[in-house]
Amino acid sequence: MKYDVIIVGAGPGGIFSAYELMKKKPELKVAVFEKGYSLEKRKCPIDGDKVKSCIKCKSCAIMSGFGGAGAFSDGKYNITNDFGGTLYEYIGKEKAIALMKYVDEINCAYGGAKTRMYSTTDTKFKKICMQNKLQLLDASVRHLGTDINYIVLENLLADLKEKVDFYFNTPVNSIEKLEDEYKVVYENGEAECSECIISVGRSGSKWMESVCSDLDIPTKSNRVDIGVRVELPAVIFSHLTDELYESKIVYRTQKFEDKVRTFCMNPYGIVVNENTNGIITVNGHSFEDPTKRTENTNFALLVAKHFSEPFKDSNGYGESIAKLSNMLGGGVIVQRFGDLVRGRRSNENRIKESTVRPTLAATPGDLSLVLPKRILDGIIEMIYALDKVAPGTANDDTLLYGVEVKFYNMEVELDNNLETKHKGLYVIGDGSGITHSLSHASASGIYVADYIAGNI
Repeated sequence: MKYDVIIVGAGPGGIFSAYELMKKKPELKVAVFEKGYSLEKRKCPIDGDKVKSCIKCKSCAIMSGFGGAGAFSDGKYNITNDFGGTLYEYIGKEKAIALMKYVDEINCAYGGAKTRMYSTTDTKFKKICMQNKLQLLDASVRHLGTDINYIVLENLLADLKEKVDFYFNTPVNSIEKLEDEYKVVYENGEAECSECIISVGRSGSKWMESVCSDLDIPTKSNRVDIGVRVELPAVIFSHLTDELYESKIVYRTQKFEDKVRTFCMNPYGIVVNENTNGIITVNGHSFEDPTKRTENTNFALLVAKHFSEPFKDSNGYGESIAKLSNMLGGGVIVQRFGDLVRGRRSNENRIKESTVRPTLAATPGDLSLVLPKRILDGIIEMIYALDKVAPGTANDDTLLYGVEVKFYNMEVELDNNLETKHKGLYVIGDGSGITHSLSHASASGIYVADYIAGNI
């Protein structure tokens, strides 16, 4: 099979690349190869009744498939250069913001128009955070919610299918460079193209490493974020979430001067499992539909760890901590904050008597046996700091789920067109190591598609 452009991965980057190519160059023959399932076939077997925890499916419906790991996320598209990646270092700050706004226009056109855009502009909480040694980062955020996000993806897929060939449940084994083309090799065949876009996301980190090794593409180690997911009554953070929805707050610890940050805040949401390369970690979702809301809010507290020579395997470090949690708890561990600071494990009775009702069936345990002391000390400090701007955060019954790990691909060496040293081979989205969010990944996809459309 021969194509003008082949896209590997149907996450946000791949979807928006295909979309832009469809709009700008409808005559091009474009294919998308995805290891997971089509959107309608992405069903996690966990139902809370017969199946209560992860059964380690061959292809995780939460992490892979059309929409990528973001398909069942909270659907938050942050328009900012303050966090979410370093795309602006390659294409410029103004261009990055303009593309993120364009992504928002597309999302609205495909079903997200009635959702709300939140902003930190002129909020009083900036001053309150600064007075308590916290930093509130600037952003505008479109909250689609897990439900509306699904509808947007559904509508996009319906449109894309008219012009683009999709190969679902078709993991790519390797990519080979020919004289003027690329060969994409998969289990039952191969396809050739003149332009190849790789958009495999964080879950494709190990595969991306092998491709870079095979094609001699330079890379450098990235960071790994390790921490917990906090769950507490929604009313404790409602004064922040009602106005800002997503509050990205950063704290520098007094003890080690490490940075701890809030991440992926889900007002009235649920805590969920994630399966990354067979390792069970934790995440959170929330919904736009009021009837699907819970009484709790959840968010991650993460500590970023950067490593210097000679150690390069930052993801391996994060995996080893997550594996330890899986070993002790059979998956995700949950602990009351009060039990953690008293140095005792939580048990079923203490969780059951808690005023916070957990939204995820996890194993009661002791996170101090899993997380390194430096990381755990930073998380505890951050909880006490947040308690000053959201009193009640440090209550004994606040629940901590662990571990949450955000794996980042090693940073692939790319030029300002997000092109590798091999002409016609591009790496976009979180698989490149330079984007860490839905909006940045989507914007990188449009950027490369525009470049190809102008030069092919």
